[in-house]
Amino acid sequence: MRHLFIYGTLRHLPLLELVLGRPARAIDLSEASLPGYRVSAAAEGPFPTIEVCEGAQAEGLLVQGLSADDFARLDFYEGAFDYDLVPVTLAEGQAAEVYLPQPGRWTAQGPWSLAQWEADWAALSCHAAREVMSYIGKRPRAEIDAMFPMIRRRAHQQVLAEQGAHDPLTLTGNIEVTDRNRVYAKFFALDEISLRHETFDGGMSDQIDRAVFVSADAALVLPYDPVRDRVLLVEQIRMGPLARGDHTCWQLEPIAGHIDPGETPQAAARREAQEEAGITLSVLEPVGNVYASPGNATEFFHIFVGLADLPDHIIGTGGLATEGEDIRSHLMSFDDLMALADAQALANAPLVASAYWLARHRERLRSEGATAKPDGT
Repeated sequence: MRHLFIYGTLRHLPLLELVLGRPARAIDLSEASLPGYRVSAAAEGPFPTIEVCEGAQAEGLLVQGLSADDFARLDFYEGAFDYDLVPVTLAEGQAAEVYLPQPGRWTAQGPWSLAQWEADWAALSCHAAREVMSYIGKRPRAEIDAMFPMIRRRAHQQVLAEQGAHDPLTLTGNIEVTDRNRVYAKFFALDEISLRHETFDGGMSDQIDRAVFVSADAALVLPYDPVRDRVLLVEQIRMGPLARGDHTCWQLEPIAGHIDPGETPQAAARREAQEEAGITLSVLEPVGNVYASPGNATEFFHIFVGLADLPDHIIGTGGLATEGEDIRSHLMSFDDLMALADAQALANAPLVASAYWLARHRERLRSEGATAKPDGT
């Protein structure tokens, strides 16, 4: 049996339970400290790093009696972070091992607080760890590393779902999930779920089997210039129409993108407006928070109309080359937008919803004035 000193996020017991695969009451834990080391926040992400520092002392937990299987699980979880297991002697005199980052891997940046991390990141990290550990023995660690950004986005989606504030106007009955199996996972994921649910007559349904497409939450924004009375749309190729057999694979849409881990929908909308169209939004008007297709997908849209200055020269091409984006922007008058909507010539549901929301609120937005003066274009 071996012993491990932990100084970072694994001190959050729900996370340690997920990684080791057993409850905290079945883990031999005690407070401990490691002399000659300092724990700091890492500049590269919401986690700590540790470094040699004479006179310092790292506080943490000693986990005793770990098996080879335990360390296999720990190595699998820590694999993306380039740690080496190093033998150390704790201040209490106990010999142990510790995961130390490879030299130069992370940049120390000020003190790190476990309590602050727990408030800001623990829920997301636990959701991500649950998915990561579900792949042990099924997928090589290299595949997990490639998927990790999307694993964290899917985890953030669960955090946002737990914060949902829709009015409970419908049945909030019992649901018994008897099996859930992830049959595909990469950028997106596909789950097969078996369940029984409460029926409207108070009974329980027979078992039903369903498949659900698992994605991240997305922020969508229709930029609107209330002075010029026009909007900005983006155009790009879309896989949905292509796979459906639609000859119109390039679609007109609002600006849209996945919400990054820890990011608010509002911040994501502003970031995407810069990335896709090079514009700065002032006021964000909420249009709706909605499921894209609740019968078969977790994809959830946070839709906004964003007030912006939209002169003629703003149009062009944009997008992130690292994400393979090739995006063209268009300026369109409000009247032309509504003519397309009324003619059912727009194939993008969030764009149609945003257009009709704008039709309802346009007079107010125009009367309140623009955030930027027109430049004569």
